[in-house]
Amino acid sequence: MAVKVCKFGGTSMADGNVIKKVKNIIDGDLTRKYIVVSAPGKRYSGDIKVTDMLYGCHAELMSEGNIKESFAAVRARYVSVVKELDMNFDIGSVLDETEERIARECSEDFTASRGEYLCARIVAEYLGAKFIDAEDVIFFDEGGALDGAKTYKAVAEALAGVERAVFPGFYGRGANGEVKTFSRGGSDISGAIVARAVNASLYENWTDVSGFLACDPKLVDSPKKIKTISYKELRELSYMGANVLHCESIFPVRKANIPIQIKNTFRPADDGTSIVPTARYTPSGSTVTGIAGKKNFTVIFLEKSLMNSEVGFISKVLDILTEENISVEHIPSGIDTMSLVIESACLDNFKLGRILESIKNAVEPDIIRVIENIALIATVGHGMSSSVGTSARLFNAIAGAGINIKMIDQGSSEMNIIVGVRNDDYEKCIKAIYGEFFK
Repeated sequence: MAVKVCKFGGTSMADGNVIKKVKNIIDGDLTRKYIVVSAPGKRYSGDIKVTDMLYGCHAELMSEGNIKESFAAVRARYVSVVKELDMNFDIGSVLDETEERIARECSEDFTASRGEYLCARIVAEYLGAKFIDAEDVIFFDEGGALDGAKTYKAVAEALAGVERAVFPGFYGRGANGEVKTFSRGGSDISGAIVARAVNASLYENWTDVSGFLACDPKLVDSPKKIKTISYKELRELSYMGANVLHCESIFPVRKANIPIQIKNTFRPADDGTSIVPTARYTPSGSTVTGIAGKKNFTVIFLEKSLMNSEVGFISKVLDILTEENISVEHIPSGIDTMSLVIESACLDNFKLGRILESIKNAVEPDIIRVIENIALIATVGHGMSSSVGTSARLFNAIAGAGINIKMIDQGSSEMNIIVGVRNDDYEKCIKAIYGEFFK
């Protein structure tokens, strides 16, 4: 029998009434055997996500030496969920144990992980399923990366002969034996790991939207819904800020060619969006699949005559950034020019000054200049490589909106074009590109 792995996001766990909907979804398909859950999200506008409450607990522990006040709100949230589900489950004892262990561990990662842990304990009990703790089956290596071989083996062994199981998302066990979390939204990765471990026929990611949209609906009214998208396209869009799915969740399932389906917990009959292996992707005929972007980048621009003939020029510059533990997002370049695009959050004035001074000493550029407050916007689609004049349409649309392009970067696959504009032009630029290709 085919096996589906389902991950339910924070809105799907927000309260007991929504969890009842989740149970109906799971019970409606016998192949939905293995469930990964997030911590409860917001129940209404202005509400606080449980994960944020737990980060507050850790802050209180560090400053006050206890979590009595901040954990009381977490406790009330879970007691309310159990009450709404009308369960005969001793959540009080589980919460007592959790509060005591948070105080003992004094770890931010451990504290943050308890949102998923507590939610999974409740959901497993409610479904009559086996609870499997992520710290027992998901492992990180000494570099902080997923230890895939050890993890997939452990998950498969834990599920041998198990009809239905519930996993907490977002965390696992580090090489030092302590609980370690993924980045925010990491429950998507957890779900993909379980899907890969059992060679699932489908990885369903249940959220509060009916699929992936071609553009941010906060910027464009009623953007087109994407019916099918490839792994590569999704990776590009997710990385650039389209936040329906964590950008790293593709990697575990991609190697096993497991498709992903984005579904809406509140509208389960909607088709959603299918994310398929690139080799199986059938172009829809559209030139562009989607548009996404992020603000607040800094560009370090270098110019030096005969740069292209100076052996090791680029490596010397990148070595400086490596020493400062700085990731470079893009490196657009010319014969005598080079630009380093870096997230501004990674730089403070002191670190930026130190980097500039090191670059001057290492490669002696003729010109070095810093451009701040840059937004990057990616236009993505397999159809771009086979459509004549795509770049011209893109740049004409941006020019027609009166926007000056600060940077252009296009990959050799011709599947995406990234432009850099001022932060102030971000919204206007996305609207202009969407209008050109979708209206």
